[in-house]
Amino acid sequence: MVRKEEWGSTLLRVILGIVFLVHGYTKFQGGIGYTVDFFESLGLPGFSAYIVAGIELVGGIALVLGLGTRIVAGLLAIILAVATIKVKLAVGFLGNGQMAGYELDLALFAMAIYLALKSKTFLALDHVIFRKKSVE
Repeated sequence: MVRKEEWGSTLLRVILGIVFLVHGYTKFQGGIGYTVDFFESLGLPGFSAYIVAGIELVGGIALVLGLGTRIVAGLLAIILAVATIKVKLAVGFLGNGQMAGYELDLALFAMAIYLALKSKTFLALDHVIFRKKSVE
């Protein structure tokens, strides 16, 4: 029988996956050039925009499906930490009226860290592929 906590961690995984799937998709949909320019304005190499957008898009799909959850969540936590430090920290917790603050980034970071530390989640394809039958 599946415990409530297992349903909760599965919900976190799927919601985090959807959020990043959409974020990655919009970076490509609007033209990745805008994201490249923004990254360069922050002093980051332009090619890193492709890496981040790819991790968000493919990683989001992987989280929804439950594939490589710990690795993907760890990568997303790194992205969130860098985004918070490089961009959001300066505008404060709730933002400055022109840009959102880091409150959402902090919540997503906590979700990603939780999933990176959790060994398994319910309803994940990893269980089928790697024959994991029980959930902690």
